[in-house]
Amino acid sequence: MPSPFMRAAYIQQTGGPDVITYGELPKPVPQKGEVLIRVGAVSVNPIDLYVRSGAVAMPLKFPYIVGCDVAGTIATVGVGVRRFKEGDRVWGSNQGLFGRQGTTAEYVVVDEKWLYPTPPQELDTEAAAGALVGITAYLGLFHRAHIQQGEVLFVNGGAGGVGSAVIQQAKAAGAHVITTAGTAEKQEYCRQLGADLALDYRAADLDEQIRALASPLGGINVWFETQREPTLDRTIGLMAPRGRIVVLAGRDSRPQFQLGPFYTKDLSLLGYAMFNASPDEQRECAVAINNLYQRGGWHPAVGPTYTISTTAAAHQLQEDNTLRKQGTLAGKIVIVPDLL
Repeated sequence: MPSPFMRAAYIQQTGGPDVITYGELPKPVPQKGEVLIRVGAVSVNPIDLYVRSGAVAMPLKFPYIVGCDVAGTIATVGVGVRRFKEGDRVWGSNQGLFGRQGTTAEYVVVDEKWLYPTPPQELDTEAAAGALVGITAYLGLFHRAHIQQGEVLFVNGGAGGVGSAVIQQAKAAGAHVITTAGTAEKQEYCRQLGADLALDYRAADLDEQIRALASPLGGINVWFETQREPTLDRTIGLMAPRGRIVVLAGRDSRPQFQLGPFYTKDLSLLGYAMFNASPDEQRECAVAINNLYQRGGWHPAVGPTYTISTTAAAHQLQEDNTLRKQGTLAGKIVIVPDLL
């Protein structure tokens, strides 16, 4: 008889990475419109840290399983499921939020409206690594900034999860892409993804190097800000008329900038959070991401791989890089089930 239990990474209270427990919990049962997924891989995102720590208040039912992203195979379908069947490979995000349980477990129940078919050639580790960041990049580029062919885009941190997704999706849209990274290896990785110019963010003449490419093309049309402390004064000076500045980080940041140059250039400042997007909006993103993967233009940035039993260490690595800016992480942290 199949076991009624599963192994999972969960918390009984909010706090640091050390509050994460690895142990057995009851295997969930899909309800109407839901499917039970045998997890192949999940990934770690900054939002996972904020929910786990309590920095972002969410309705949590303890024991609470951490994690937003998932990729795996459907084990069972609930009543009324129309889009999927047992044995289908799927991926998705937006779990662990607004009362939904997280994904860092051997099995997870997900409403079918949050799931998308995994392309046959794509590994679960790739699908999980690209889930939240791929949807986030698409929402920012196409729903908020409405990027157009031939425009110039700048994205900070091109070797990171969101940054690498932005590079690939913007290039597929026909944009000129400028990015930054902290090492020569990361800069070369960004160029391999399609960046036209990959620069050292610590360079003393960084803005001059950006201008050298952007100015002949009229300046930067879309500035995609991934950093927690945006420098809007310098950004505004590099923007083309009617440029769009997109922000999706810096929850506690209080940046200052001169209003005059902002409005006399007809600039726009656009903020958004991926988890505010509706299921239909996120499905549109997923369809585009899957199509891009099948055309060879989407390579999710799979980084260090952990097991469910070492989820606390995975969260610590993400925290060191997100909150303490250690710069030791390239790509997405991926978590896979422990071997029996």
